[in-house]
Amino acid sequence: MIITGNDKHEISQLQDYLATEFEMKNLGELKYFLGIEVARSQKGIFLSQRKYVLDLLTDIGMLDCKPVDTPIVQNHYLGEHPDQVPTNKERYQRLVGRLIYLSYTRPDIAYAVSFVSQFMHSPSEDHMNAVIRILRYLKSAPEKGLMFSKHGHLNIDGYTDSDWAGSITYRKSTSGYFTFVG
Repeated sequence: MIITGNDKHEISQLQDYLATEFEMKNLGELKYFLGIEVARSQKGIFLSQRKYVLDLLTDIGMLDCKPVDTPIVQNHYLGEHPDQVPTNKERYQRLVGRLIYLSYTRPDIAYAVSFVSQFMHSPSEDHMNAVIRILRYLKSAPEKGLMFSKHGHLNIDGYTDSDWAGSITYRKSTSGYFTFVG
């Protein structure tokens, strides 16, 4: 269980109470949790999955790959076609699953990962190449993550966007939103 806050006395009281109800062990300040690195500073809290990215690239033999600047090509035209060359479905699903987990701290890959996850049931070589491109993008900056800045106030900013029938296979639209809290 992670307990956080700015009132140390209140945190201590909560820990003492929980210890009377449950068997607990205080592991000290949080540094690493479920593959997410946590770094605290005067500026705030930074979450990163740098080690997870490097382990992923190592596991699939791409640690020395050539990096790219974007996670997906602009104006991509991936879809499902009867003449597409199939790829290893289990490997594709495993890689996309790992990318989905990684997207929790990497909003810069969220759209690309969402897009390639649409083809989990019948991936082709073109779809696998799109996954490989995301991995090459991650190689360019494995240390990126989320910064939760320390302020005396709280701002909430929201953004949204959509396309119109962007799926070349089903002519369905894609929409998304992003909310900054901090």
